[in-house]
Amino acid sequence: MTPTTRVASRLSAMRAMPRGAIYALLGAFAGLGQSPWGFWPLMLVALGLAFSVARHETRLRGAIWAGWALGAGYFALTLHWIVQPFLVDVARHGWMAPFALVFMAVGAGAFWAAAFGLAHRLARGSSLLALVAMLALAELARALILTGFPWALIGHVWIGTPVAQLSAITGPHGLTLLTLALAAGIAAAGLRLWLALPALVLASGWIAFDPGPPMGLSEDRPLIRIVQPNARQDLKWQPGMADVFFDRLLNLSAGDPAGPVPDVTIWPETAVQWLLEQAEMRLALAADLTGSPVVTGIQRREGRRFFNSLVVVDPDDGLVDLYDKWHLVPFGEYMPFGELMARFGIHGLAASEGGGYTPGTGPALVRIPGIGSALALICYEGIFAEEVRAAPNRPDFLLLLTNDAWFGNWAGPEQHLAQARLRAIEQGLPLVRAANTGISAMIDSKGRILGEIALNTEGTLDLVLPEPGQPTFYSKLGDWPVGLLLIFLIAGAFYAARRD
Repeated sequence: MTPTTRVASRLSAMRAMPRGAIYALLGAFAGLGQSPWGFWPLMLVALGLAFSVARHETRLRGAIWAGWALGAGYFALTLHWIVQPFLVDVARHGWMAPFALVFMAVGAGAFWAAAFGLAHRLARGSSLLALVAMLALAELARALILTGFPWALIGHVWIGTPVAQLSAITGPHGLTLLTLALAAGIAAAGLRLWLALPALVLASGWIAFDPGPPMGLSEDRPLIRIVQPNARQDLKWQPGMADVFFDRLLNLSAGDPAGPVPDVTIWPETAVQWLLEQAEMRLALAADLTGSPVVTGIQRREGRRFFNSLVVVDPDDGLVDLYDKWHLVPFGEYMPFGELMARFGIHGLAASEGGGYTPGTGPALVRIPGIGSALALICYEGIFAEEVRAAPNRPDFLLLLTNDAWFGNWAGPEQHLAQARLRAIEQGLPLVRAANTGISAMIDSKGRILGEIALNTEGTLDLVLPEPGQPTFYSKLGDWPVGLLLIFLIAGAFYAARRD
């Protein structure tokens, strides 16, 4: 009997509540593999130990409870920043903060509970193959069901390492499947000598996929100026602050008179507080000041409908393109069952005038004169790999405008930036990221950060737009290969259980 097996046997003999606490603790340790901590070995070890213990759950109820506690511990840590939006206006929304964290941890944990329960039923008692297949399927479902929330996916643990390059082939769910397979290898090996097998597989991938340092950039490529105004969310919409922050945007965009002139200037999401219909003269002034197109986030109105939009303003031709955000944030930009919720004084946190935004028509490219085409992404839209892939045509680059002031000053913005790096790798395209309070960045097609502006600082970043890479395997086929592999794994676990 290996040491891991002995630990698992002892834990399985405990009462349900102590075992639940152990699973929750293992989930929290697994969460330390995610950004901003980045201790990815903890993810593998914690999940491996959790799998070892779960294999000794003899009852369906015990397996479901194991998955739920493990997931709740994991999501309570990785999504702890979810309370921050409710603290921007404490008097109005502060009471909802603890409920938001509990709801997210328990709700997301329910996907893991279902995975552990189904694995137990499928394999007539939990098997490693069934656990890997079902938990990978649960993470895929979490990314899609109820508009999806693919934040802190298990596979995100590899962002910032060479292993992340595998997502150009498999996408994020392939990374999740790899992570779970390595954890299962640890569970199967215990502390025996052939624990080296998962380590050998990981080391081989590390070497094979390492993209190396960034290549030198051609001076013939467009010069992008990214502006980060650092408009605090609790001040941004206060009376009189619209002019203050707009003047800051103009001053930053003007740059050094003796310096280079950018080919385009990028401002973040809702950088301009006025509605588009009220701000056309100001936007024209900004384009004239820079002498090149300006891209900014702004709200606009059609009758009683409000939109969270991105506009391209050219100094010669005025407004040349417009995009309306179409994947809105539930409970933020619109309120499910809004009329009912409004009776209790509950409105969308970021929605204009307390009401909801209207979604746009879907993914779209915007044309930037002198630069080319960009896939427009506004904040939340950058976390959905399958939707980024759904662009009507292949753009020259990805353009993400965001306001991460909602996400706090640490884990939320760091995790959001990490996911932007993964989108660049998956598509083989550079990504330009303009964030209100940070982290603004230029990311190349291998997910490498070429330059960034730190959190809670104002400034500009002038960098040449990197070359796009070749279309990736994932950009062509999406999640279908991983989905088919999961079907085969589930069928294999079912067949193996019936043979025993």
